[in-house]
Amino acid sequence: MELKSHWDAVFVEVVREHTTGSPQHDVVWTNLKPREIAQAMSQRVHEPVSVRMVKQLLKRHGYARRQSQKKKSLKTHPQRDAQFQRITQLREQYLERGQPVVSIDTKKKELLGNFYRRGKLYTRQTLEVLDHDFPNYSDGKMIPHGLYDIGLNKAHVNLGTSSDTTEFACDSVAHW
Repeated sequence: MELKSHWDAVFVEVVREHTTGSPQHDVVWTNLKPREIAQAMSQRVHEPVSVRMVKQLLKRHGYARRQSQKKKSLKTHPQRDAQFQRITQLREQYLERGQPVVSIDTKKKELLGNFYRRGKLYTRQTLEVLDHDFPNYSDGKMIPHGLYDIGLNKAHVNLGTSSDTTEFACDSVAHW
């Protein structure tokens, strides 16, 4: 990459010391925040460097704020399609006979209490929650467990606190 200015050279020098990744696959990242880069650059050139300038330099050098994306799949079983075709075949047979076909799923455990949750609501007051989600400040854990009867198009959600997931799953089916 062509360096356009003295600032580019200082930027590259600072970021190079805090860059990791896989250059062969063109995946590199820095663990510094723009404010930290600005401070390090200021120390090198002995004059203030703004965070705004650092953000422009990050963009110019191809850095952008990103989040990991789950897009790479693991190895698949060679008979994976055959398994799903068999499940589909059995589902159709059971539904034709009037037998229940149930889909069962559980989601991750959530701490109970006044904690931050993703999403937005329309409210008249601000929603204030604890600034940390520490388990010792919770009222326990809640585990959502869902059952869906495909033939009847009806669902049942059971909220529990059992840490034994097999016992909890069996209890959910019994309550259903």
